[in-house]
Amino acid sequence: MEEITFFDEAVIEVRAGKGGDGCVSFRREKFVPHGGPDGGNGGAGGNVVIAADRHLNTLLRFQRHEMFRAEPGVRGDRNNKQGRGGQDLRIPVPRGTVIRDASTRELLADLVDEDQTVVVARGGRGGRGNAVFATPINQAPRLAEKGEPGEQRMLRLELKLIADVGIAGMPNAGKSTLLSSVSAARPKIADYPFTTLAPNLGVATVDDTTLVLADIPGLVEGAHSGAGLGLKFLRHVERTRVLIHLLDGASVDPLRDYEILNSELILFSERLAAKPQVVALNKMDLADAQLVWPKVKSVMQERGVPVFAISAVTGEGTRVLLQAVAGLLSTIPEPHAVADTKVFHPAESDDAFEVIREDDHFRVCGRRVERAAAMTDWNSQEAVARFQRIIKAIGVWAALEQAGVRLGDLVRIGDAELEWQ
Repeated sequence: MEEITFFDEAVIEVRAGKGGDGCVSFRREKFVPHGGPDGGNGGAGGNVVIAADRHLNTLLRFQRHEMFRAEPGVRGDRNNKQGRGGQDLRIPVPRGTVIRDASTRELLADLVDEDQTVVVARGGRGGRGNAVFATPINQAPRLAEKGEPGEQRMLRLELKLIADVGIAGMPNAGKSTLLSSVSAARPKIADYPFTTLAPNLGVATVDDTTLVLADIPGLVEGAHSGAGLGLKFLRHVERTRVLIHLLDGASVDPLRDYEILNSELILFSERLAAKPQVVALNKMDLADAQLVWPKVKSVMQERGVPVFAISAVTGEGTRVLLQAVAGLLSTIPEPHAVADTKVFHPAESDDAFEVIREDDHFRVCGRRVERAAAMTDWNSQEAVARFQRIIKAIGVWAALEQAGVRLGDLVRIGDAELEWQ
């Protein structure tokens, strides 16, 4: 079976801006033949920021645009001029978007409120110019740092719609038709299963009440374990307040369909199964639906479930249905959208590192030592000497010797490849 691409999830790559390089410069003024260092610092790279936007309801744009880069910082200049910082890149996503690290699946953020933001990749620090490194002993340093690379990572975006009402039902029950008939939404409609590959949002006005409705992809038996579009469907149901359980009046057994859907809700989450429901038997313009209506009505009334007969095509009964839903919503306190819980991890020490012996080389991993390597100008003897002082100070030098490093061995630190001397 051909794999289907969904617009309620996406994987993107984000890269924050690199910091600007520091500048090596000396004052050159008339009557000041030996002016001191005046190289300015580079500007910080821009961050990548993801922000919730109520005007969006799909992740469709991320199917066409998968790489996002923030602006780099500008290089420092002479006369102690600081380089300009790179502009942050702001990426709008729909409210209800969950952001995870694509490789670890760790939750980074759950954007449920309007204009809520999260920095997903931080820009690199600007490199320091040679004016910073002047000392009474070394009054003319020819040393400046390169800008720190910005963070880059792969992210998985998952959308959980935030709506008042979710229209749930089996494939071809008429969910999209109902949404289009009661709102200005114009979803794709066709007579085959899974026409709706992504949820559609519509806004309906009932008397003085405005309802946000979500037409959610169809459900099949086994959805809780991923059958059909099941997990896609169930993820969106989580944040609706009331469900319209739409039954297909042309189905062989609408009541069995009702039991299947409710069973899947229970198996996926008891909290979902506890959501208030109203049942609507659709396609009353067809003879089959008219024949089965008395039985459906009787069973639902025995269970105390509100039930309505409608035709999404002709509009029959849809206003009464929405009035009942609006009344039910008025009795339910409007909750603040609940975000997924992020697991707290204690911050790793900047000086922490690990020496790994690989086949033909040694690799050193650690935040500070990798940052120092990335910001070192390897063409400058002063910069190389400073890097050696740093790795001695934090213990990397001793750890490499303890691991058995010898003259001529290859040592990799970040992207830098060094020969041990």
